[in-house]
Amino acid sequence: MVVGSYTVLVFDHRMYTMDIPINESDFPNSNAQSNKRRRKKSMVWEHFTIETVDADCIRACCNQCKKSFAYISGSKLAGTSHLKRHIVLGICPVSRHSQGKDQLSPYTPVSRTNLSENGTNLPRKRVRAANRTASIYFDGDNCSYELSKMIIQHEYPLHMVEHSRFIDFTRALQPQFSINSVNEMQEQIKGIYFREKQRILDLLSGISGRISLTVDLWTSNQSLTYVLLTGHFVDYNWKLQRRVFSFIMVPFPDSGMAFNHAIAACLTDWSSEDTLFSVTLDRSFSNETARENIRNLLSIKNSLILNGQLLIKSCYARTLRSLAQDAIGSMRETIDKVRHSVKYVKTSGAREERFIKLKQQLQVPSTKNLMIDDSTNWNSTYQMLIASSELKEVFSCLDTFDPDYRSTPSMDEWGQVETLCGCLKTFYEAANILTSPIYPTTNVFFHEVWKIHIELIHASASHDFFVRTLTKPLQERFTKYWEDCNLVLAVAVVLDPRFKMKLVEFSFSRIYGSDSDTWVKIVYEGLQELYLEYVVQSLPNPTFIDEQNDPLVKTEVPQEDGLFLSNGDGFPEFDVYLSDIVGGLHMKSELDQYFEESLLPRVQDFDVLGWWKGNKLKYPVLSRLASDVLSIPLSTVPPDSVFDTRDRKIDSYRSSFRPTTLQAVICAKDWLQYESSEVSFAIPPKVSSAIVKTES
Repeated sequence: MVVGSYTVLVFDHRMYTMDIPINESDFPNSNAQSNKRRRKKSMVWEHFTIETVDADCIRACCNQCKKSFAYISGSKLAGTSHLKRHIVLGICPVSRHSQGKDQLSPYTPVSRTNLSENGTNLPRKRVRAANRTASIYFDGDNCSYELSKMIIQHEYPLHMVEHSRFIDFTRALQPQFSINSVNEMQEQIKGIYFREKQRILDLLSGISGRISLTVDLWTSNQSLTYVLLTGHFVDYNWKLQRRVFSFIMVPFPDSGMAFNHAIAACLTDWSSEDTLFSVTLDRSFSNETARENIRNLLSIKNSLILNGQLLIKSCYARTLRSLAQDAIGSMRETIDKVRHSVKYVKTSGAREERFIKLKQQLQVPSTKNLMIDDSTNWNSTYQMLIASSELKEVFSCLDTFDPDYRSTPSMDEWGQVETLCGCLKTFYEAANILTSPIYPTTNVFFHEVWKIHIELIHASASHDFFVRTLTKPLQERFTKYWEDCNLVLAVAVVLDPRFKMKLVEFSFSRIYGSDSDTWVKIVYEGLQELYLEYVVQSLPNPTFIDEQNDPLVKTEVPQEDGLFLSNGDGFPEFDVYLSDIVGGLHMKSELDQYFEESLLPRVQDFDVLGWWKGNKLKYPVLSRLASDVLSIPLSTVPPDSVFDTRDRKIDSYRSSFRPTTLQAVICAKDWLQYESSEVSFAIPPKVSSAIVKTES
């Protein structure tokens, strides 16, 4: 019972008095008055009405859904927290679907410090309402912005904002949040696209080097063709950057000039018409006319140097994928036996337990676990075969313990699986360098490519008939890839101060034998040619003066011997001649000096671009050349698709977007992954003149 401002508790006919002030505002029908003034009622009573059941029971009824809640039972006060939650958290079905604006402020849960060990509310002193909860600012625009980024990053459909369960979920989190419509969401995504695009333009404004493009083909279920163009470049801080530039629909892909138009439009859009250095294609460009037209475009934007190899015709990752698929396909029947054996064990708990027990009895030392492969990722099949071949003894004995198991591969077939795994291991390790979030510089690819090439050459000449049959077709296909890009790869590794020409000389002697000197010479001359191009570009443009109209030009009087003297000592042409000679000596000495210096020690995590950054004053021309060559991309696929055997497709829903919306979604997804790392550090102290043009 209540006595004055104290609570009196009666237990076992004895009375205890607790010094707990009672907030009379929790009793809406109470007539008790404070000495000064009556306190304001709790705000929940705007939504609830008190109902007296009997003398010992008072309940609170929701004005909207008419549900009744406990409030006072005898001497026990239930409080108002559960009443607040009913309204604020959207538990009330009528309030949840109401569009009115008379909703309560966001609910702030009770601190755990005010809870007892069993979770019940402890008696505590009341404080004024103004100090009871902290004010929390709700930013609806920021919520919409984060929702747009979520849709972009995870490729959710735009119309999810109209799904009833999603609307209920967001209102349960925050009733004040007003979700944008599909059209409003499209505009917000475009806004993100233009904002992020301006950041990249600012980044590009600070680079002194050139840009290399990869061109990747995508298709849709409606047989539409798209081109994804990705730019690779070295930024102001000598870090290799990779950004999607454009996603363009090509209406007539069979046209020889269609892809030229897409590349030209991309370069114009990014104000990079004069900075194109190389183009890397996917092998899907089977149209030789289209390839030649792209080569011609590249020769216009950039001199046709390195024997035209700055147009790389095949994607590194897809070349390895194709070789792996061909190797796996050549043993389809044997692999199907292994796959069926693995599924037989893994799809039953009892069979897997029996398999593990048999492995322990046979004392097989393998630590591999069986796994069912995913046929859409060739590395998954490779890992399945590796684990299975190490457990072949268990499979060979399994039929004696399990009469239902009938698909045991023979020992000869297991031997062939091991040979195949050795071949796939080479491809797997070579492809694995692309799975890092940091894209590798071009010099790294040389080690992997020449290693595959020499191993396939040796394997195709093996005395073992099966090894020779398996690897001969692979060797012939990879030789074409090697011939297409070996010069670019060799020049890139020469610009690695740990190897220079030495690794080229060593590897070419293994590949070409007695003809290696000829091929080494081609690499050296190609580097010389490329270097001279950069020397010419670095020369200042000559200034021509009209001597007749320039008042600062003085005409000298001819002497008796017929010689003309001008500008001091009268040797202007001789000065030009000397500058040419000095310039020529400088050009020669910069490259020669690089070769004359000792090789750097081979360390694992060597930053080749960082080394050139530190030596750019010593090698001003060669360092610019190195930044461009070392940023040439060899692969057109992102890290998460290196082992994917499927072609890149746009689903029916996304292909229904307008081209501008589709490009905004595809590009912004790539750009947002760099949002956390500020790009301002990579921009020199100047303002970009390139401004994003928004579409009306």
